[in-house]
Amino acid sequence: MKNQFILALDQGTTSSRAILFNQAGDIVSLAQKEFRQIYPQPGWVEHDPQEIWGGQAGVAAEAVAKAGIDGRSIAAIGITNQRETTIVWDRETGLPVYNAIVWQDRRTAAFCDQLKERGLADTIRNKTGLLVDAYFSGSKIKWILDNVPGARARAEAGKLAFGTVDSWLIWNFTHGKVHVTDVSNASRTMLYNIHTLQWDAELLDILSIPASMLPEVKSSSEVYGHTHAAHLGVEIPIAGVAGDQQAALFGQQCTRPGMVKNTYGTGCFMMMNTGEQPIESTNKLLTTIAWQVDGKVHYALEGSIFIGGAVVKWLRDGLGIIRHSADVGPLAQEVADSDGVYLVPAFAGLGAPHWNQDARGTIVGATLGTKAAHIARAALDSIAYQTMDVLKAMEADAGMAIAELRVDGGATVNELLMQFQSDILGVDVVRPKITETTALGAAYLAGLAVGYWAGVEDIQGQWQLDRRFQQSMAAEQVAANVRGWVRAVNAAKAWAEG
Repeated sequence: MKNQFILALDQGTTSSRAILFNQAGDIVSLAQKEFRQIYPQPGWVEHDPQEIWGGQAGVAAEAVAKAGIDGRSIAAIGITNQRETTIVWDRETGLPVYNAIVWQDRRTAAFCDQLKERGLADTIRNKTGLLVDAYFSGSKIKWILDNVPGARARAEAGKLAFGTVDSWLIWNFTHGKVHVTDVSNASRTMLYNIHTLQWDAELLDILSIPASMLPEVKSSSEVYGHTHAAHLGVEIPIAGVAGDQQAALFGQQCTRPGMVKNTYGTGCFMMMNTGEQPIESTNKLLTTIAWQVDGKVHYALEGSIFIGGAVVKWLRDGLGIIRHSADVGPLAQEVADSDGVYLVPAFAGLGAPHWNQDARGTIVGATLGTKAAHIARAALDSIAYQTMDVLKAMEADAGMAIAELRVDGGATVNELLMQFQSDILGVDVVRPKITETTALGAAYLAGLAVGYWAGVEDIQGQWQLDRRFQQSMAAEQVAANVRGWVRAVNAAKAWAEG
């Protein structure tokens, strides 16, 4: 397979990407295309599924063309995707019945509150490892069935299909022949029992969702089907699927229990491999499936931060204090620190470990001397503080101190943020040479399924250190900064209480 490559499709929240990897795990070519974010009402976030499909197919072809190869040189395709985002489509026409409801969408928050008032939180948590929240797919499916005219009747007649974005892409690449997902994506729906590894009939009944809509659940590394030759000239096996955070954990080679990674994307997502046994969190973290490979299921603890890099996008598109996202670093470096300004970016509520869906964005500590640079600095700091909140909860659940945090994602190029992250955490922050670990994880899963790599041991040596950030801030200053953050978060929560 010397002249063969693995094509990873990384379908994220704001863009579709395709990356071609060689056997050494190096990037050969990359193509990317952003797509529209649709905000029909405050708190609602949607995508056009057809735009996602068209864009993803387009960047796949572009990445192959950039490398000067054709489809015959691709050994397999791996897919990683924004999780929880919900698409329902007609099985006959292949057309979506509604826009994709994105993981950030809060329209079903009141319904989730009703589930909790009915005393169902423990039932759902015990089966799925998840907290009841609008974040997950289950309530989004129900909303579509209840609000799109005729959808429920068509679903009950077996005419509609549900899928997370991986399912949608596979359905389209195989021209409707394959309707599957993998265990990691299924575990994010609030419908999948992570202990029995089956869709749960009781949960489907609670949410009034017909089982006939659901995809078949497969492992994270096997041949699910082949792309239609119309797309890349030949039929290519689709052989690896994992939700984006699980793929990043695998790409960071956190394959042993206790290893932790944090991905800095639109949101931030910290995940710890807990091995073949799930750990129940007592600090409002999620227990979820990391992957299933070679018949073995690995579980993980996860802390989800809703607004990470998205706060930079807000500085650009909302406040207009920067023209490009990359401008935030230079602007923030104009000042030594935030000068007591704290920004709590609870634009979509607060995720782990607070789980307050009513909290809203808050800026505190501003004075007449506050400049745009202080706001930019406070925005970057907020990413690090939220990560700290999750890491401390994870340490408490796991009963161990975490000595090293492996990081990836677009914001890790910001050295100011990475250094502040290490300062606030008091642990080493470790950045690999290849930060496209989400796509790399999907590539590994696909390559393992088709024998491109012989086994996990075959890829262990490919992870390489780029830079290690170590704490340099005085302990007194760290403590003062953290106290200010805690007060700011309390202010955001108090605002929500009215």
